[in-house]
Parts: sequence; C-alpha cells; structure tokens
Amino acid sequence: MTRPRKSGDPTKWPEACGRCGEHHQIAVRWPDGGICGYCYQQAKRTRGTCACGHEGVLPGRIDKLPACRKCSGVQLNVDCIGCGKEDELHSGNRCWTCILAMTVDRLLSPADNQPPSPALQAIGTALKSMKRANSGLTWIQQPHVTEFLQQLAAEPVITHARFDELPASRTREYVRGLLVEHNALPRRDELNARFTVWADQALERITSPNHRDIMRRYIRWHHQRRMNQMDEVTQGTFLRAKQAVTVAIELLNWLTTQDTELTEVNQAHLDRWQAEGPTTRGIASRFLDWATRTSLIDPSVQLQPHRRGTSPRLDAAAQTELIQSLSHTTDMNSRDRAAAILVLVFGQQVADIVKLTWDNVTVTTENLTITLGTVEIALTPPLDEPWRELATIPTHHQTAAHPQSNWVFRGGSPGKHLQASTLTNRLSTAFSTRAARLGTLHELTKLAPVAIIAEALGYSPATIDRHALASSANYMEYISALRTSC
Repeated sequence: MTRPRKSGDPTKWPEACGRCGEHHQIAVRWPDGGICGYCYQQAKRTRGTCACGHEGVLPGRIDKLPACRKCSGVQLNVDCIGCGKEDELHSGNRCWTCILAMTVDRLLSPADNQPPSPALQAIGTALKSMKRANSGLTWIQQPHVTEFLQQLAAEPVITHARFDELPASRTREYVRGLLVEHNALPRRDELNARFTVWADQALERITSPNHRDIMRRYIRWHHQRRMNQMDEVTQGTFLRAKQAVTVAIELLNWLTTQDTELTEVNQAHLDRWQAEGPTTRGIASRFLDWATRTSLIDPSVQLQPHRRGTSPRLDAAAQTELIQSLSHTTDMNSRDRAAAILVLVFGQQVADIVKLTWDNVTVTTENLTITLGTVEIALTPPLDEPWRELATIPTHHQTAAHPQSNWVFRGGSPGKHLQASTLTNRLSTAFSTRAARLGTLHELTKLAPVAIIAEALGYSPATIDRHALASSANYMEYISALRTSC
C-alpha cells in the first residue's frame, strides 16, 4: 500500500514538482522538470506499454501519458543484472524479485549446504513468485521471521507435530499456514488443535482435584465432542468455548473458596456469585446446563438469564444516512464498504459475511447479484460499486498467502478468511454492527412476510419471527391466507 503523502511545504521547498505540482524535496531532474521523491518512486513502479510499443517500466511523460525511457529522454537505471528485466531496482543493480529469491534461498538452505526439504522448497517457490516482491522481502527480513525460517531449515522433517513443539508465535502459525496452502503440509483443523492445547493449560488453573476432573469431562464430552463433529471449527465456536470454560473455572474456584463442592451448590451460592461479579458470569449457565444434564447438580438451581431485546438498535434515519454516505466516503476501503452494505441493507451478521466466497457473487457488466439465502439479490448502483472494485482488485492477491483463495474477504492468515472480530472492529469506526443489524431487521419485518425475509437473507424463520414481533409486524393473516390457497 502506498504511503500517504505529507503536506507540501512551499517555504522549505519553493520549487514545485513538475508532475504533481506540490512542494516537496526534488529528487531528480528529468525533461519534464524537477521531480519530487513521491513522483520519482511512482515513476520507477509505473509499468505498461509505451506508444512506441515498448513494454516495461514507463518512467517518463509525454503529453501527460506514461512513456518509456527512450521516448521521454528520462535517464533511469531499471535494468536488472540478475533476470534482465526492467523493474525497480533494490540493490546491487538487482530488482526486488531477484533480491527476494536470493534471500529466500539463503534462509531456507540448511547449514550443510544440502538442498532444502521438499516442504521448504514449496514455500520458497511461493515466496519467490509473489507479485509484490517488496512485501515478501520486508516480511522475511524481520529478525523474528529470519530466525524462525533458519530454525526451520535445520529440521530434517517438517510435520504439524514438530511445529507444535516450537515456541508458539504468530510467525509459527503464519508459516504453517503457508505450508498448508502450498500443499507442503496436510490440512488440519487448527482451531480444534489450538483449543485442545489451551484447554490442557486451563485445567491447571483449577485448585480442586475434584473440580478439575469435572471440568476435564465437561471439556471433553461437551466442547471437544461438538468440535470433532464439525467439518471445521469456526472462530465463533472456538471463542465461545474458551469463554464458557474460563467462566466455569472461575465459578468452580469460587466454590472451592467457600468449601463447597459443585454437587453441593444451591441457589444461594449462585445468586451470591453472580451478584458479586460482572454480567459475563451469566455465561456459566452453559456449564450449569451440562452439569444438570449429567446429574451433577439440582435441576432447580440456575443463574439469572440474560434478558432478550435489550440491545440498542440503529433507527431508520441513521441507517439511511449511513447507506447514503457509503457511496462517496473516502474513510473506508472497498472491502469495508462492501461489508457495511450487507449489514446496513440486508441485516447480515459479520460472522456470515466473512465466510462469503466468490461463488456467492455474480458480477457481469449489467448486473451484480449476491446470494445470502436461497435466492440471488441484485445490488443496484451505487451499492454495487465497492463490490465491483473488490472483484477487480481483491485484497491479499499479491502475496503468497492466498494462491487460489476463493474468499471474498481474505484474511491475513494464509488461506483463511478475515476474522469476524477484525471486520467488526474496522466497521466500528462508522457504526455498531450489532445495532445496525438489529435496526435493519426491525425495519425489514415491517415491509415483507417473515418467510420471504428468512429465505432471502439466510435466516431461520424463528429468528425473523422474533424481530417481527418486536417491530409489531403481524403476518398471521398472510400465513393463514397462504395455507388456505394451498
């Protein structure tokens, strides 16, 4: 991503740039005048076909159009002595791509000068083929990345088990993801594996042996069994399981301080514990439900349930204003604007938005449709604009992390979609996604029958029916008429 320009300073730099007209330090003088550092960098990276037919770097300008060195008279060395191509040079008269390749070979080669393992050869090929070699070189030259890759190069065999033995870090998981995406390691459910490791560590926080045994059973037969039945554990399932176990451990340790076993807990205990802590203690009800089903506690004891319908909603006027602002805002990139439209117009949950693939989207010259439920929904101008931009220039398309990714919202981790929490945080600068979604569903249930909304937006009829009741929308007559006509 290009760095934003600083404001020009006419006092310090009285001569304006011959291209942008702004007052910055002049870096070079070419036939079209003094060129500032920003325009100089841009010129070295401008590629295309000159009017004379030359293909390559076009640093010059003729009638305000990019031109090659010969036609424009610009003196600039962009001839790489390594690959022979025209490109921006990094050092030693070599381009970024050649320097990246040399760096990769150096870091991934074992100390005994033997060839890298097949797994590292695969990741090396992927890194060398990055469209943005400067991004790859910047990443690989970070000290912690360099150290990790050198450590990995010394391993005779690379497996998931060996990776798990290495110190936990974001670099470890990113490199693991690269190996998986480039078929150097088999795929596995990473969140399931991470939960297993985390749960073993969490058990050590329990002070009572009896309670630790109960928690071990709860983790194994409730959370892990459910995860093992899933095709792939979602981020939401992973985080909810961790939260449920954490709060349950807090309850069990509190009972220990009261000289009380879980099997002896009564309503007074729960009322006191819940009243003395934050509202998140209500999450322990998930653990207590399991304890009830397994006959560990009296079925009559329970925590105070969370009240539904208390979350704030974005009103219709605010929704309309936000939707209109999306068509001309410069504060959001196309990815965030595309996601915001799905929240504000169609009441979609962020957790579902990040899972969309390009199989759910159809882009033609005339139309753009998206499938959220069982039917295609057309996005009309200007709502289709960010989606068209995203289809033309997808995110993370110039790195080794997504060689064949079909995700619409690609994440920073190799082969993974953007995390829902990340997108929620990005959109929070403009609006609350939860308030916006609830407000949208509140308004939509006033305009169409529950069955149609549920089918179009991918919600269950029961969920939409709750929103319809909240908005005082009554479609019983519609349903009755539908049954009569059948």
